[in-house]
Amino acid sequence: MSERKKKAVLYPGSFDPLTLGHLDLIRRAAAVFDKVYVGVLVNPYKKSLFSVDERVIMIRRVTADIPQVEVVSFGGLLIDFCHKLGIRSILRGLRDASDFEAEIKVAQGLRVLDPGLETVFLGSDPRYCFLSSSMVREVASGGGDVTDFVPEGLAPLVAAKYEEKKQDKA
Repeated sequence: MSERKKKAVLYPGSFDPLTLGHLDLIRRAAAVFDKVYVGVLVNPYKKSLFSVDERVIMIRRVTADIPQVEVVSFGGLLIDFCHKLGIRSILRGLRDASDFEAEIKVAQGLRVLDPGLETVFLGSDPRYCFLSSSMVREVASGGGDVTDFVPEGLAPLVAAKYEEKKQDKA
């Protein structure tokens, strides 16, 4: 009997901030793959609430109980980062049909660039189909409580960021 080949997946995103929907996908991927890389995208053209380092630290903290998860940051092309890690699978979450429409185009483009690169789609848990990082930021920017939308311990960090922004404007 031959040894089963170890499989790894990369779950890329900005995760600004990480939501319960993101965390659910990470946990579910960890049940399927031997290794789950959570890749926090460095995007110099996007104004983020949290720095890349802050996001990496937060995600490491909330995934500390999942031994096969490794949180890393990356910039540049996703396909180049996959090659660097030796990754052949990318994880993408689908909340609804519009997510599918956008994500399938990206997956098809990646297949043209590298036919050996597979995109694995996981449908969102119905509890999180409405949830996005931008929605969390919008609620928090208006002073709303995001406790039900982000992993335990992150809501105060999100609120503190918006408090800092208020202080900076004053």
